[in-house]
Amino acid sequence: MAVPSYLQPFVLTLPEHPRRREGTIDIYSPGPDPHPVVVLVHGGPVPPDLPVAPRDWPMFAGYGALLAGQGLLAVTVAHRLHSPAAYADAAADVADAVQRARALPEADPERVALWFFSGGGLLAADWLREPPPWLRCLALTYPLLAAPDGWGVDPRFSPVDAVADAGALPVLLTRAGREAPEVAAGVTAFTEAADRHDIRVEVIDVPNGQHSFDILDHTDESRAAVERAALWVGESVRR
Repeated sequence: MAVPSYLQPFVLTLPEHPRRREGTIDIYSPGPDPHPVVVLVHGGPVPPDLPVAPRDWPMFAGYGALLAGQGLLAVTVAHRLHSPAAYADAAADVADAVQRARALPEADPERVALWFFSGGGLLAADWLREPPPWLRCLALTYPLLAAPDGWGVDPRFSPVDAVADAGALPVLLTRAGREAPEVAAGVTAFTEAADRHDIRVEVIDVPNGQHSFDILDHTDESRAAVERAALWVGESVRR
């Protein structure tokens, strides 16, 4: 039986890092001292009965190990993005997870990064619109930034509109050159909106990458993009 795409191995080969599960969050800790926090937000919509939940996918274990290896406290979140109508539920789950992550004994609550993937990109809108002072940066990887026609998503979840209010918040966008047209259109609208409002967005291009290049395209280009993004997040969250 073919392995589902979401269970393909992470593009980087890394030593397995231990994690601990506390309710809806999984924690990849580099040690007991206070460390900057990176909260990883998966995409979707994902069926609620999927045999392997996103935080158990190899890619998120990989990102957790990668960030912990850089001395960052990585946290993955289980959220309820099971349909286009569930973005408000998922947003509440993410906000709760961020609060819990900041309260961890090994967390520096004043240095937090949020990293959104794929369909989770729409959840970035709240944080772009009103970034709290402890949010040091926000990263987006092959993100959905405009809801597709027919989804009926609450306009609240529009990063294209929200980026105007991001101010000085450092934002990283990793975009795939072989992206699906409906996703690519939202990415273009987002960068154009950022330009109009003088919001600086750092861009990492993966010209030959497809959506989910970090598990589907095992190339030097993909590996370099993932490593560069992780370094950017680490440097930004420590400022």
